[in-house]
Amino acid sequence: MERPDFFELKNGEKVKLPFSNKEYNERVNNLRSVMDKDNIDMIILTSMHNIAYYTGFIYCSFGRPYGCLITKNKISTISANIDASQPWRRSHCDNVIYTDWKRDNFLKAIVSIIGRDDPPKNIGIENDHVTLDMREKIGSIFSFSVFRDISRELMKLRMIKSDEEIEIIKNGARIADLGGEEVVKNIKEGATELEVAIAGRDRMEREIAKSYPDAEYMDTWVWFQSGINTDGAHNPKTNRKLKKGDILSLNTFPMISGYYTALERTLFLDSIDDASLKAWEANVKVHKKGLELIKPGVKCSDICNELNELFAELGYLQYRTFGYGHSFGVLSHFYGREAGLELREDIDTVLKENMVISMEPMILIPEGKPGAGGYREHDILIIKKDGTENITKFPFGPEHNIIKG
Repeated sequence: MERPDFFELKNGEKVKLPFSNKEYNERVNNLRSVMDKDNIDMIILTSMHNIAYYTGFIYCSFGRPYGCLITKNKISTISANIDASQPWRRSHCDNVIYTDWKRDNFLKAIVSIIGRDDPPKNIGIENDHVTLDMREKIGSIFSFSVFRDISRELMKLRMIKSDEEIEIIKNGARIADLGGEEVVKNIKEGATELEVAIAGRDRMEREIAKSYPDAEYMDTWVWFQSGINTDGAHNPKTNRKLKKGDILSLNTFPMISGYYTALERTLFLDSIDDASLKAWEANVKVHKKGLELIKPGVKCSDICNELNELFAELGYLQYRTFGYGHSFGVLSHFYGREAGLELREDIDTVLKENMVISMEPMILIPEGKPGAGGYREHDILIIKKDGTENITKFPFGPEHNIIKG
C-alpha cells in the first residue's frame, strides 16, 4: 500500500471561530497590502500566534512543524496527520495535512500548495521564530528565492486591535476579575497556593465556557504566590501554606481562543507591618500615576521616564524589576509578544487609538530587608481617540486587599 506524503481531509463541518469571516479576511487583506508594498510573493508563517491571528487555528506542536502559507490568492494551514481534520474545522481557510511516513513531508506539503511552475521570487518568513534547521530546509526547496524577515511588519499589524478583538479582550478582563474574586474567597491561613489557584482557575474556565460555548478551552491558569514566592512575577504556584502576615500575589490569566488577559494584585493576609505598608503604598502611587499617563499621542519611553522619577522620589527605584506594561492580543506564556508596544525606556512607540496596554509596576524588596516581598498591580487599558478605558475593575491597594482570613 502506497501511503501519501500529504493530503486534504474535510471531516465534519467548519465550526464557529472566535472572530467573523469578515474579520479574518480583513486581516489577510491587510497583510497582502504589506506584501504588495514590499514585493513579497509568498509568506510562510510558523509561529503559533501569527497562524492563530490569520486563520483561527492554534496548533499543538509536540516537536512537529506547523505552518501557514499566504500568497496573493491563497491561504492554507499545514498541519500534522496526528491532528486529523481539527485544523481545517478550526480555521477559516484551507488546510493540507502532511504524514510522518517520510522525512520532511512538511516541505512537500508547502510545494503542493503553490505548485512547481512559478516559484516565488521573494518569500517572507518570521526570523524571530523559524529555527535554523527549518530555515535551511525551506531554503533548499526555494534555492532561487530571496528570504526576507517580516516579523516586525506582522507585529505592527497586530498592535492595532479591531472592534472584535477589543470585545474579546474586554470579556477576558471581566473573567479575570471573576477569577480574582474566587481567589480571595479561598484565601485563609493554612490554605496552599495550589488549592487557592485551582479555585480561581476553575471559576474562570467555567465562565469562559458559558460565554463562548463553541470555543476550544486551553491554557487558562492562575499564579497565586505567597511570602518569598512573590519575588518573581512569573513564579509558578507551590504547595506552600499561607500564614498570617504573608504578602500575597494574585495573578489570574483567562485564555480565550489564544487571547490573553490578566489581573494582578498585591494582597496581605490578616495584617501588615509598617515597612510593607509603606512599600505597597509607594507602588500603588506609581500605579495610579501610570494610569493617568497612558493616553493617545504619548511615547512609551516618556511614560517610563516619568514613573522612574516618581519611584526615585519615593525611594524605591532600585527595587523596580521589569517594564511598566505591555500589549495584549494573541499572546500566551507559550507564544507571542508585541515587543514594539511595551512600556520600557528603549521603546519609543507612540500610543494610538485601538492599542491595548497594561500598567503594571512592580518592586521587589529582598528577604532580610524591611517590607520584604514583591509588590505588583496590573490594569488593562484600551486607547481611545481622546482618552483611555480601564477595563480592569478589581480594586487595588491596602484599603481593599488586606484579607481577613
